[in-house]
Parts: sequence; C-alpha cells; structure tokens
Amino acid sequence: MKVAVVGLGKLGLPLACQYASHGHDVTGCDLLQEQVDAVNRGECPVGGEEGLANLTAALVADGKLRATTDTTSASAEADVIVMIPPVKLHTDGSADYGMMDRATASVGAGLRRGALVVYETTLPVGDTRQRFAPMLASASGLTAGTDFSVAFSPERVFMGRIFADLKSYPKIVGGINPASTSAAVAFYRSVLSAEVIGVANSETAEFVKLAETTYRDVNIALANEMARAGERLGVDAIEAFELANSQPFSHIHSPGAGVGGHCIPVYPKLLMSRAPELRIPALSRLINDEMPQVIVDALAAELGGLDGRTIAVLGLSFRNDVKEATLSPTWPVLAQLASAGARAVLHDPWFTAEEITATGAEVGEGDPVADGTLLMAKHAPFRDLDFARGGPVVDGRPGGWAPRTAEGQRVYVVGQGWR
Repeated sequence: MKVAVVGLGKLGLPLACQYASHGHDVTGCDLLQEQVDAVNRGECPVGGEEGLANLTAALVADGKLRATTDTTSASAEADVIVMIPPVKLHTDGSADYGMMDRATASVGAGLRRGALVVYETTLPVGDTRQRFAPMLASASGLTAGTDFSVAFSPERVFMGRIFADLKSYPKIVGGINPASTSAAVAFYRSVLSAEVIGVANSETAEFVKLAETTYRDVNIALANEMARAGERLGVDAIEAFELANSQPFSHIHSPGAGVGGHCIPVYPKLLMSRAPELRIPALSRLINDEMPQVIVDALAAELGGLDGRTIAVLGLSFRNDVKEATLSPTWPVLAQLASAGARAVLHDPWFTAEEITATGAEVGEGDPVADGTLLMAKHAPFRDLDFARGGPVVDGRPGGWAPRTAEGQRVYVVGQGWR
C-alpha cells in the first residue's frame, strides 16, 4: 500500500519508518521545508529515539520513505493517510484545531475514493465523526463512510521508546462505521506485531486515550495531595506509598514538582470540554498545576526569601533523559523565580546554550554553585554532579537516586519535607 503520514515530528517520523519497514511505500508530509529536506537526504531531524536515525537512512536509500510539503498530492496517491498534527490548547483551555484543520483540508483536497484516513492525534470525544469526517467529505466531494473510510486510533507511546511501545501496547481502533473500523484494523495489523483491537466506534477509541491519560493525572494529583499531607503529619509519604503499593490493588503514582508534556496537562481538558460535569479531573488539574509553586515556596521559606538569590535549576525537560520541554513545570518555576527577584541559572544537558538562554535564564554547567538548587529532572548525567556547594536542595523528582550533598546540607523531598 501507499501510505501518507501527515506530520513528521517526534511521533510522525517514527510511525512513517514503522510503516515503511513493513513493506509499504510511505510519504511523510510536513509544512517545514527543512524537515522534509533532511528526511529526503536520509537524515533524521528528530533526536532521542533509539534506532530512528539508522532506520530513516536505510528506508530512504531503499526508496520506501520520502517526504514532501505537498500534502494534497501525497494524499491523492495514498491508500492510507495517518494524521499526526497536534491539537493544542488555547489560553482559555479550549482545543486549538488550527493545525489539524489545515491538514485535514489539504488531505481532503486530494482524497480519492477507497482511501482510509486515520486520526492518531488525541481528540475530544466525537471529533473524528462530527468534525473531521465532514471536513474531509466537503473538501473531497466524497461521502464519508461510503466512498472513503475514517477512523480514530490513539497513539499510545512514550517519546524515546516509541518502537518498543509499538511492539507491546495493544492498538485500539474505532471507525465512524463498521467498514471504517475493519479497514483500519487491517492496516494496523499489516504494520504492527502488537494486538490490534477494533472497538465499537470512533468515540470509544477517542475516549480510551482520554481515560488513560486522565487517570494518570488524577493519580498524580492524589499522590501530590497525600504527599503534602504526609509532610504536615510527619510521615515519609514516599516510603508509605511504596509499602501501600506492595498490595496489588494499590497503584499510587509518584508525587513531584508538577506534570508536563503534550499529554497529561492537555488531554483531561479535552475530555472535560465534552463532559464539563466531571469534577475530579478538574480538581486534579488545579492540584498538579500548584506543585511548581509549592516547591519554590519551600525553597523561599528555607532561604528566608528569594530576592537577590541565585538559584540553580536543573532540568528544563518535564521527563528524565528526554529532550522535551512542552508544558514542563520548569517554565512556571522560572517565572516564579523571576517574579520573586531571584537569578535563575538553568542547566539541562539535552538543550543547547542558545535554547537555555531563550528561556530567560542564565546558562549553567557542571556542579551547581548557588544559594539554593531546584532539581526538576533526574537526567542520568546529573547523577555525577556534586550538590554540596549549591545551598539547600529541593528534590522535585523523588525516587531513582538522591543528590550528592554534604553532611548537614538541607534537602527537601516532595512527600518527605526538609531533612
């Protein structure tokens, strides 16, 4: 089959390679000319994904993978079109469909009879059927569900381990009608070794993704609430959670400095946009959004204020050992430090000096030398740092390893308090 993948970012390019490696002829579509040119040279413009660079080069050399900025032309030749453009949030929390709407219009202009269009970008419940299928029909002049198939299949992978996750997690597929579901199931079974599960409809598939990510947000919020209560009660909440989880029905997540990334801070709001009666997800969002302020306040109290202080901030990424700063809790931390009159020195080995400077912070390298330190991500290179000259340390990511500090140096751990 000929497959078009719309969006060649951190998810789209690995998916394009996955499909091409299973024998399909794949065209990746992207608005960025430099992204397209890099792929066509056999280069990998996406970092941090094991095996992706070599696979991209091999597939381009074999003629199985190519890239273009002309989405309409690629769609006109495709049997299957997979949609990856992001749906982000406006400042008021509503869905920003700008990129996906434009991509859908471009695909629709070239869509041919018999094609399958699958949306993998997480969407509010009902969007595949009610928003995008009609847009495709209007742009193409064809009838959705009859002349072409439309389905939703949520991506269920973590950046940095996409190929491993594609092999292990069941693939959920739901179409706007049974024929669309069958077409999508057949396609994914041709490109994945994992189980492919067809569900009742596209709404069910959309809900699956929103449910699993909202669960994680709610669980983290519960951990954060109990961790703060544990501190007040003189309890080591981290130890208590580990012991509670030794019972197979308990799955308390880890507390921490906040939640970041494309998924967990965003998808509960997409769910609530169609189910505003939900109370627990709304409260969980508030709790998790408070955590950056909680750790800054803890350091401020220990130092007797932050005005004029130099604070080392370790980690711009929201997750350990990945270059991904989208909605990272480090952003509000930097804003709060600036508002308090502190000088922030930011260090993250995954980012260049230019990228660090663009945050408004100063570039930090090596052992933190500051009035206080905020540990926001536990990247592997940070294990070798000596925190002894960094003043009091706030460990915003409990677990894994403890910072190397001097005897008597004060350390705050979310869920344990100052020690």
